[in-house]
Amino acid sequence: MEGVARNLFITQPRLLAFGAGCAGRCASELIARGARRVFVLTSRSARQHLAAAIPTSDFPGAIVCHDVPPEPTVSHFREALDAALRATPDAIVGLGGGSALDVAKLVAALCRSDQDVCDTFGIDRLRGPRPAYLACLPTTSGTGSEVSPNAILMDPSSKLKKGVISPHLVPDAAIVDPALTASCPLAITASTGLDALTHCIEAYANKLSHPMIDAYALEGIGAIARSLPRAVANGNDLDARTGMSLGSLYGGLCLGPVNTGAIHALSYPLGSEFHIAHGVANALLAPHVLQFNIPAAPDRYAQIAITMGESPADDQQRTAERGVRRIAELIRRCGVPARLRDLNIPRDAIPCMADAAMTITRLLDRNVRPVTRADAIDIYEKAY
Repeated sequence: MEGVARNLFITQPRLLAFGAGCAGRCASELIARGARRVFVLTSRSARQHLAAAIPTSDFPGAIVCHDVPPEPTVSHFREALDAALRATPDAIVGLGGGSALDVAKLVAALCRSDQDVCDTFGIDRLRGPRPAYLACLPTTSGTGSEVSPNAILMDPSSKLKKGVISPHLVPDAAIVDPALTASCPLAITASTGLDALTHCIEAYANKLSHPMIDAYALEGIGAIARSLPRAVANGNDLDARTGMSLGSLYGGLCLGPVNTGAIHALSYPLGSEFHIAHGVANALLAPHVLQFNIPAAPDRYAQIAITMGESPADDQQRTAERGVRRIAELIRRCGVPARLRDLNIPRDAIPCMADAAMTITRLLDRNVRPVTRADAIDIYEKAY
């Protein structure tokens, strides 16, 4: 678990800008590169931030936008790619939540490629180098996609979310302006914030954990634990929004070298089959997966509990369990449903969900404790 002897490879953006008001750096970067025609992957809700990132006065008539829906499918990606090819841009910008950023990353990577996106699902199957300049600006604090080598699409043919993992997806510029997240609805603030927290927790307690990534993970856990309740209570609290942006960024930096585990693997069927928001799906399962995992890494989960503000108990097991209760309470304070039945998921769907989850081996293989199909069914039952 300590991971000191393991080789570690981290690919990060050439430019990482962070802080309230830094969105304007996007236009400066595009101008410095001589970009004249910009293709923006965004969402309807995020379009309001376009002027802050790319003022039309700097690019008159040269900005083409394409809206990306939540939980984009392979077909949605292909529509975006076709729109980009028609626009003939010399730069790609992702502006929005994780869905918009993921599609922007894939469009930038495949806009002049003969690879089909379905041939890139998996680890290091995407050919490079990326042909188009790419800048990403998040308007939510959740996926950390602006710094990660991951992109996720729904594949309706298999009814599963599938990931492309490649260093060629890491943007040239990641511009993280917490002020852009102030307009994020509070329910989405809660959902995406819990997703970011899960990234950090699962990266810290992970078979591939590494001291360099541990630092990011623990900082992210602490920042989110302090900031999420405040951001959900008052979306205009810029200090809380800044803490959430920082925690989400740290979570994204964890994804490439370490990635996540069983919480994410078991949550994917909830999104693909029942269209449950990804952060909500993680929150429904997190306390039960963590309780299952504690015996395999009590020291790690005890440290997570302490980082979230819990005081140490007499032993690591009990300290870790305090942390699980703390997470469950945070989920409750965020107003996120605590039970699968609260979202009208039928109990008889559990075996099929377990079958689907067991195919997510790239994440299950990293979980600190092996998960069998019977274990998955038991976790879903406990969450029901």
